Amino acid sequence: MQPGGASIKGTQKPIAAFWEGGASGGIPRIQGLIMRTIERMGFDGLLDALKAWGYTLIGSRVAQSAVTWGEIDSSADLPAGCHDEQAGGRYRISRNGRAALFDYAAGPQSLKKYFFPAQRQLWRVERGRNGSPRKIIPGDLTTPKLAFIGVRPCELAAIAVQDRTFLNGRYVDPYYKAQRENSLLVAVNCTNPSGTCFCASMKTGPKATEGFDIVLTEVFEGDRHYFVADGGSEEGRNVLAQVTSNTSSDHEIAAARRVSESAAKRMGRQLDTTQIKELLYRNDEHPRWDDVEERCLSCGNCTLACPTCFCHTVEDVSDLDGQAASRVRRWDSCFSIDFSYIHGGSVRTSGRARYRQWITHKLAAWNDQFGTSGCVGCGRCITWCPVGIDITEEVRAIRETEPPRSRVKSHGKK
Repeated sequence: MQPGGASIKGTQKPIAAFWEGGASGGIPRIQGLIMRTIERMGFDGLLDALKAWGYTLIGSRVAQSAVTWGEIDSSADLPAGCHDEQAGGRYRISRNGRAALFDYAAGPQSLKKYFFPAQRQLWRVERGRNGSPRKIIPGDLTTPKLAFIGVRPCELAAIAVQDRTFLNGRYVDPYYKAQRENSLLVAVNCTNPSGTCFCASMKTGPKATEGFDIVLTEVFEGDRHYFVADGGSEEGRNVLAQVTSNTSSDHEIAAARRVSESAAKRMGRQLDTTQIKELLYRNDEHPRWDDVEERCLSCGNCTLACPTCFCHTVEDVSDLDGQAASRVRRWDSCFSIDFSYIHGGSVRTSGRARYRQWITHKLAAWNDQFGTSGCVGCGRCITWCPVGIDITEEVRAIRETEPPRSRVKSHGKK
């Protein structure tokens, strides 16, 4: 395939088996798969290759005291040497003395804002003048060609979850589909998880196994700084073929594996998912929901920061002169009292009911609807909750204080 050719998606292959085994007897390799090592000084060659293929680069940048997504031109725009300190309701950027390009965890923004933007015009209708028929203008399906640099494994898992909603069901969202088909994902295996990460519990990280076009592992060995790279799609492999690199040695592959293994042991949080669906279903009247209600502000920060939440509303908006009207889709939140409004009033009027709905849908009902959990363990909902409500702590508290079913009393709250 030549630069500027069509992106071939859906060809990513899991590489989990690649990491099995040790270095002493040689690293097991998947048939036909060759890892490449890119030295730090040659990293910009990868970015240049992507630009040659016509991609606009979207990567992590430091803006407004946080690591956020934005357009980049070279590795100089990446947050080198930055690490984020995260806890419940707390986020700080610090310098850790290393020159690592990807030494931070998930920031406040996910890629949801690109594939499923906060607001989109679905169509517009204009009144005909002088007896001419009205004109219906469909939403614009034109999408930019984007290459995302530094996508974390939990983000890949979140994209896969949203794909089930917008691509794999009976109804396909044409806007989501258009941007997904016009995007390339360069993933980076996590090396330094934050205090609110629990992707290891959700089996979504810290090592990427599928869903990427290219995946990188950043490695430091003494004075040497390099990346072990693998292509997960035909286009990703073709891009890598144009980058100055060497075939990865068993030693380099083993070093990359150790980085991911170390990160998995340093998760800031853990979530016991054992029969979690049944646990939440049978504890819909657990007194812990009252405790959460006393703290929850129903601000919706958790749903806005979550990379898988897709709740939205549709509004019709007319121009002031009455000559045109538009239908607009925008993000909404199940924490809004109006979200569950039906004729006669809202179904969930208390903060207790709304938080219970969110966590139960995320960790239980999502499995019934889509065959997977709606949580990928990125920890954003913990970090960006103003009062530090911790989804892992709430599940733990319910599990540890679950009363016998016969003793669970209804609170009579909706």
